[in-house]
Amino acid sequence: MIRVYNTLSKSKEPFEPVAAGKVGIYLCGPTVYKPSHIGHMVGPVIFDAIKRYLTYCGYQVTWVVNITDVDDKLIVRSRERGMPMDRLAAEMTDDYRKCLATIGVDTIDHFPKATEHMGDIIQFTSKLIDKGFAYEADGDVYFDVGKCPDYGKLSGRSVDSMEGEGGGAAERKRSRVDFALWKSAKPGEPSWKSPWGPGRPGWHIECSVMSGKLLGETFDVHGGGLDLVFPHHENEIAQSESCHGKPMAKYWMHNGLMQASDQVGKVGGRQTEAAVGDQQAQEAGKIAGRHGAQSFLELLERENLEPEQVRFFLLATHYRRPIDFSIERIREVGTGMETFYRFFKRYERVAGESFYAIAAPARRADGQFDPGDDPLLKDVAEHRGRFLAAMDDDFNTGGATGVLFDLVRRLNKFVDDEKLEETAGRDAAKLAQLAQGATTLRELAATLGLFRKPVEPKAGAGDELAGRLLDLLVEIRTDLRKAKNFAAADKIRDSLAEIGVTLEDRPGGTEWSVETR
Repeated sequence: MIRVYNTLSKSKEPFEPVAAGKVGIYLCGPTVYKPSHIGHMVGPVIFDAIKRYLTYCGYQVTWVVNITDVDDKLIVRSRERGMPMDRLAAEMTDDYRKCLATIGVDTIDHFPKATEHMGDIIQFTSKLIDKGFAYEADGDVYFDVGKCPDYGKLSGRSVDSMEGEGGGAAERKRSRVDFALWKSAKPGEPSWKSPWGPGRPGWHIECSVMSGKLLGETFDVHGGGLDLVFPHHENEIAQSESCHGKPMAKYWMHNGLMQASDQVGKVGGRQTEAAVGDQQAQEAGKIAGRHGAQSFLELLERENLEPEQVRFFLLATHYRRPIDFSIERIREVGTGMETFYRFFKRYERVAGESFYAIAAPARRADGQFDPGDDPLLKDVAEHRGRFLAAMDDDFNTGGATGVLFDLVRRLNKFVDDEKLEETAGRDAAKLAQLAQGATTLRELAATLGLFRKPVEPKAGAGDELAGRLLDLLVEIRTDLRKAKNFAAADKIRDSLAEIGVTLEDRPGGTEWSVETR
């Protein structure tokens, strides 16, 4: 049984959807005023893996990620760039979706935009006013927090400890903690007609409206970064449950934030004391665009990173833990992934088919098999069980990726022990056992969106020449070994290893591979 940590109850709970066999997921998306950075990829990659796993387990999943395309940040940025807000939003939305496609997030079903739901937002706000949960003040509309007795149940904060807006907004509110549902337009700002005059929606109400419209008044999973627990998600709960008179979401799931390093301080910001991992420390240390985080696509290009290694990096930690960002750590992950890529090449040499061509089971029940008394297949089945147990336990992708490493090492050992790279050792039974192991590896990796297609080498100036030079060095080393000049042959191997080139001696010859740097 799948168990999920619910921020609302502060405990793990059995996963039991509102409607049997169906799951609705809402993930808070970006405010599209600047190009997306790597921090924007954390939630989408995690929930993409969660949707894939739930689908693998037999659920019919609908996943919604909203686009905030009207906001103070957008208005300020559009003025800075001298372009209309809607054009800026469209440009940055395209960038965000390109980033998602690049990192393999392609299971989102709906991308609703706030500006497409103005009528629904106005209707929702009117309903809250009619029910006595909201009030109009000089063209603004505020939610009356005092009318919501369980306000603070998600974050655990008391009303007395909360801070409100200052300035003119404070003068118009009944209480300092009341928050805006509708903001009256200032001169020169984009606006929409409403019963309270021209204006635009507050941030929180957009998500309440769009999630309810697409997933229903009560849906299964509401996700987002830990920094959204308060005030955003707290306010969503207050307005949605006051409007509909029922729970908004059954499970609230919050991913840890990507931090600039193991110290508090966002990218481009001041570095202070070490972060301990709680919400306050994570928020202080998270990567954010206004603190220097660079465009995700530019990061990939500048650092010569493969999107798949970044995806693996994001999944290698349990989703509720903070992620310490560093290029060095991503490169380490990429180096570790070479274990898989080398096995894929090895499997193709032995089995005569591409690992990526394996038709692996797409459903959990279909992947079960009887290992009998075969030692390898018993180990493969045991690894599969450990992988599923990790994912069933609050979608522990960190534990699951660790099992994938264990499994590929076991398969490599089988190839070595049985000498399958030597033609004489390739009997049909052994090949069938290896094929079952590779099929299970592909099946499990697919639930995380990993190893879906071959990684294409990046072309660059001098790549072809470098490859030809490495081939020449391998040939020279082979001649030296034939001449029993092992000292010179080993010097070539060791020197290449120092610069990130690995040589593997196979029955059919020596192959080289370059570590991702």
